[in-house]
Amino acid sequence: MLTREEAAGGHSLERGFVRWQTERSLAALGRVDLVFVHNPEHHAHGLDRAVLHRRVREAFAALEEFAHAGRIGGYGVATWSGLTSGALSVPELLTLAQQAAGSADHHFTGLQMPVSLIMDAPITQALNGGGPLVQAKDAGLITFGSAPLHGGELLDAMTPELVNLICPGLSAAAAALLAAGSCPGLDVVLTSASTREHWDDVAKALGSPLTAQELRRVTDELAGE
Repeated sequence: MLTREEAAGGHSLERGFVRWQTERSLAALGRVDLVFVHNPEHHAHGLDRAVLHRRVREAFAALEEFAHAGRIGGYGVATWSGLTSGALSVPELLTLAQQAAGSADHHFTGLQMPVSLIMDAPITQALNGGGPLVQAKDAGLITFGSAPLHGGELLDAMTPELVNLICPGLSAAAAALLAAGSCPGLDVVLTSASTREHWDDVAKALGSPLTAQELRRVTDELAGE
C-alpha cells in the first residue's frame, strides 16, 4: 500500500491506504457510523498548506466512496493541533469535503479536538461565541472533545479549591470532565472509566452541565493564576 519512505513516516493520507484501512475496519465491524481522519496535521511538517489540503481532500474522496456505497455513515477529522497551529480550519475542511464530494452534499459529519482545562482555548473561544467548535456546530457537524483529562496529567492540577469551584462534592476526575463537557458547542466528551463506580460518578456529574456563567468563572480563575 505504501512505499518504504511513506511507511517510515508512520502516518499516511494516501487514497489507496485510506481505502485499505477502511476495508479492514469494515471487515471487523461490518459497518462504521463515523470514520475519523486522524491528525492530518502530521503532514504539515515540511509541506505547504496547499499540498496538505490536497492530501486531505484525497482522503476525503476515498471516504466519500464508502459513504455513497452506504458502508459508512460519514467521516470527520480527529485532530490534536491542526486547528490551533493554522494548518487547517473548519471552513477549509468543509470546502475540502465539498470538493471531494463534487457538490455541497458531502458526508463530512464530525470534528474531534482536545478540550480540557489544560487545553482550554476551545472553551474560552466557545464562551465568547467563536472558535472551531462553534463553527463546526453552525455547520451541522457532531463535535467531540478528546483528552478531557489530558492523559491523566490534569488530575494533579485539580486542587480541592478548583474542584469546589466547579462543583463541590465531585471527585477530581468528575469535576475536570464536567468542565470539559460543559463547553458550549460540544456534543460528546470522550472518556473511559476503569470501574462502574467511576463511570457512575462521571455520568452523574455530566447530567447537570455547568452554565456558561459558571464555566466562565472557572476559566477566568485559571487564567488569573
